[in-house]
Formats: sequence, C-alpha cells, structure tokens
Amino acid sequence: MKNFVEELQWRGMIHDIMPGTEELLNKEMVSAYVGIDPTADSLHIGHLVSIMILKHFQQCGHKPYSLIGGATGMIGDPSMKSAERNLLDEETLRHNQAAIKAQLSKFLDFDSDAPNAAVLVNNYDWMKDFSFLAFIRDIGKHITVNYMMSKDSVKKRLSGEAREGMSFTEFTYQLVQGYDFLYLYEHCGCKLQMGGSDQWGNITTGTELIRRKLGGEAFALTCPLITKADGGKFGKTEKGNIWLDARYTSPYTFYQFWLNVSDADAERYIKIFTMLSREEIEAAVAEHQTAPHLRNLQKLLAREVTIMVHGQEEFEKAEGASQILFGGKADPAALKALDEQTFLSVFEGVPQFEISKEHLSDNLLDVLAVQSGVFPSKGECRKMIQAGGLSINKEKCTSLEQILHENDLIQGQWVLIQKGKKNYYLLKFV
Repeated sequence: MKNFVEELQWRGMIHDIMPGTEELLNKEMVSAYVGIDPTADSLHIGHLVSIMILKHFQQCGHKPYSLIGGATGMIGDPSMKSAERNLLDEETLRHNQAAIKAQLSKFLDFDSDAPNAAVLVNNYDWMKDFSFLAFIRDIGKHITVNYMMSKDSVKKRLSGEAREGMSFTEFTYQLVQGYDFLYLYEHCGCKLQMGGSDQWGNITTGTELIRRKLGGEAFALTCPLITKADGGKFGKTEKGNIWLDARYTSPYTFYQFWLNVSDADAERYIKIFTMLSREEIEAAVAEHQTAPHLRNLQKLLAREVTIMVHGQEEFEKAEGASQILFGGKADPAALKALDEQTFLSVFEGVPQFEISKEHLSDNLLDVLAVQSGVFPSKGECRKMIQAGGLSINKEKCTSLEQILHENDLIQGQWVLIQKGKKNYYLLKFV
C-alpha cells in the first residue's frame, strides 16, 4: 500500500498538513472527506485537484467521503470570495447532487463491497432539521467570536477589501462547516478533512470543535490552489469554466484545453491531474525536454485526463478531430466521420452561412459568391480555384464546374470550405 502523504508530496499536492496526520494514515485505514460545492449540475476542472486527492486516498487503502454542501451551498462560503453567492432551492440541490455523483463515479469506487468504498453524503440531510436555537446552544457556545474573527477569510472581508462587508449568514459559514466535520467524525469515523488551501481556516474550525466538544483529535490537509505559470487563473477561458460535463464543454474543447497548456504548466499538471507513476512522468518530462516543439508532454497530459473524464472513445474522436484541423495531411473521411457536436466544437467561431438545400446543386461559384459571402465575387472565387487555394471538406477543388451533392454534406447539412491555409467557413444547408 502506497504512502498517501509521500504520494501527494512528490506530485506537489500538499500545501498545509496538520502534525500527526501522516502518522495516523500510516497506522490504520482512515476515513476522510472533501466538501464539494453543489451550485451547478457539473463539476469543472477547478474541482479536479480535490477529486484526484480523494482518488489517491482510496488507492492508498483509505476510505473517501465526498460531501455535497447542500446546506452550506444555501449559505455561501466567504473564503476567497468578494460577494455572496446565489442561494439554491432543495430541488435544484438534489438534481445537482445526482449529477455530481455520476461524475465522481468515474474517479472513485462507490459500488464495491470493499471496506474503503467511497461514500457520498449531503450536509443538508443533517442540517435541515437542526433548529437555530439548538445550533447556537449545542455548537455555537464551543467556538468564540474571537476565534472566528481570527480567520483570514473573515479578516479580508471585514478589512474593507470588499465594499459589501460580510453578512451574519456568511460569518456563520465556518461554524456550519465545522459542524459537518464534527458530525462525520461522530457518525462516520472521519478523522481527516481535506480541501484547497483557502479552506484551511474552515477545516481547522472543525478540528477545534471536535476537540472542545468531544475531546477528540481530528486532522487537516490542504492542497495548493492551482494557478497557471503566468499567474493567470487555472481552468478559466474566455468562455468561462472548463466543465467535466460534455453538455457544457465538449470532449474536443476539453482535450484542446490540456493540449494547449505551456511547457511549465504541463510539467506540474501531469503530476496533479493524472495517475501516471513517478517513473512514467519523469521519463515523459525528460523526453519532452529533448524536443519540446513536439509537445509530447501536453499530448500525454491531454490523453490521460480526457480518457479519465470522457473515456477512450471520446478521446479518440477529440484526437482525430485535432488531426483534421492541425495535422499535416488532411483526411476527408475522418472529417465526415465526426459527430455533429465534435464537428461544431472543432470549427467553433468559424463564419457560417445558411443556405436553402434547393441551392445545393447550383454551380459552386454561385454557392460561394451569391448564396453565401465566402467570396465577394465569382471572379475572386474563380481565381482562388485556379490557384489551387480552395478546399471543400478538406479536398482540393480543381474544377470551375464543380457542384455539391447530398453525399458532400457532413451530418446531413454541413460543408466545410477552406480558403488558403487558415480561412475556414461553414455552409449550413437547411
């Protein structure tokens, strides 16, 4: 059985760890949990670090708990936030919980009868019937206001960095999260809470509550917040988050995100976001350094993460689509084999022209210069064809008399036009 702390250390996945944590983990099978915000019905790659920690935890023989923050999601965590979040109703929370569990099942074993099978819990289940008076009597009296005010997440919000200040609702967040730890310690034997480094204050409130109320000992471990080498925010693009759900981020776009990271980031990310061994990673990094222009490290990273999240088949589609657009040699058959979602992901942002199918058999010059705006005139279109600079569905157009046919349509309606090397257009026949 691998040493969990050593495994995380070489991967650069430990920020803070409470004294005694490693000794506990080396002594017995430990139950630990990570909290997940259920404000959407999909996780995004910002969640992947803590999910990978749970995956390593289970592989090292320990028992992982994923805590869906149904109750805390109704309040909002002040940590690293400048404003309060929107509050969710119970129906939305339950829907989000089911969707999140389906995604987590790709990383964690929930279904086996192994003693360390993963468990999903929702703090709404033990908070919903807890009255305010009972909570402040049984829990609130154990943690002083002075202790709560000393937390960085609270101090930043009260120091004037945020104009809105902090509501009492958010001020109590750390107490509610602390109670989660107390509850799981009592009812599930959870002795360890893990999370991002911004959660250290909330987690240690839980260990303090366990000590003061039960006289018990609990532990904390946090991972660094992932950033890009240039200091930018990890996982954000111009279009927003990179989601794990294919409805929000296509497997092709997901694959491209990892393929396009910098060399410095690829060396860090391959340790954090894959299950490759130390020897495999060190060999891949050494190989990459001999020929960085081949981007083999990025290709390996993109392959591993895409397969883990979307499966082998979607990875192969994404890789094939990438070859169509960026590979040296065009493959018209591969282009036509793309499903519509992948096809549209590959050519996202490319200018589109909608044309009635009755014009499908018109002369190509009319289609490109009259029915659409690919060319400003037939004369320019004619010159481009004669110069060998026009391709249709990745096949060079050589005839001024060419017409399109039904079997030229990708997924029954699309035709890809390429002018020169880099200018693409989509014709949509409806």
